[in-house]
Parts: sequence; structure tokens; C-alpha cells
Amino acid sequence: MGIHSIANACAHLQNASRARLGLTSLPNNKYNLSLALALHKAGFLSCVTRGGPHPPPLDQLSSYQPEPITSKNVATSRLWVGLKYWDNEPVLKRLNAVSKPSRLVTSGLKDLERVSRGFPAGHLKGLNLGECLFLATDRGVLEVREAVERRVGGLVLARAS
Repeated sequence: MGIHSIANACAHLQNASRARLGLTSLPNNKYNLSLALALHKAGFLSCVTRGGPHPPPLDQLSSYQPEPITSKNVATSRLWVGLKYWDNEPVLKRLNAVSKPSRLVTSGLKDLERVSRGFPAGHLKGLNLGECLFLATDRGVLEVREAVERRVGGLVLARAS
């Protein structure tokens, strides 16, 4: 998996959230797309849209139809991500990459059950209230509670709160 792109996306989204940006872009690749969709499903992002080098119109963001990706425009395609705010505070306060290129952290089902209940297991600290842990599994990128429900382990990607 593209751990470099996941780590860069985590840092970029955290910085964009702290800078109070409403819309930001990430490089369009399958790793960033799967992480962004998992964050969107968990409620940290308002929207995820593929687009070109320029942002889509804000009034048409949910129904925006990007141009098809071809060999001529593949290098300039971006993922446009909408950030959420509640009471002037960002919903996504922290997004830290757990696995790094120099150290990949994998976790089995038994450890994930402990972490999801708030207890430490191996290299992972237990989850606090409002935190989510995202895993790359053979069934896609899942949040830790969903992975425990589906009885799968995998590569630990990021911790969000």
C-alpha cells in the first residue's frame, strides 16, 4: 500500500483543518481515495469529489461530474475534500499516520478488539472517546469497530479524532 501517500494525506488534512480551509485537494490515487472515503463515512469530511487542478464550483459540489480521466489529464487530477466544522471548531482535530514507511504496524483481530474497547495492545494505544482508527484490510479501508465486526485484521493506517 502507498504508505507515503497516506502519511502525506494525513499531514495535509490535519494542516488544512487547522488552517480552517473549507475545501482542499489531495493527489488522486487509490490510497488517498480509500482513506478519504473512510473518513467521509466516519463523519470527519463533508464531501469527497474527483476533479481537475481547479476546485469544482461550491454550489455544485455534491452533484459535480468531473471530466473522465484519460492519459492526457491523469497527472493533473485531484481529489477535492470538504472539511467539516462544528461551532467554529474543526471536526477533524488530529489525523496521525500510525504506520510509517520505516515501520508498518499490523494488528490481528484479538489486538483490535482490545484497542476498540480502550485498552492498549502491542504498539497501539486504546481508543478514547471520539477517536477512530483506520485499517487497510483485504475488504478495503475500514474503521476498527467495523473491522472487529467483520472479524478481520490488517495494516493500521491512521488515528483520527
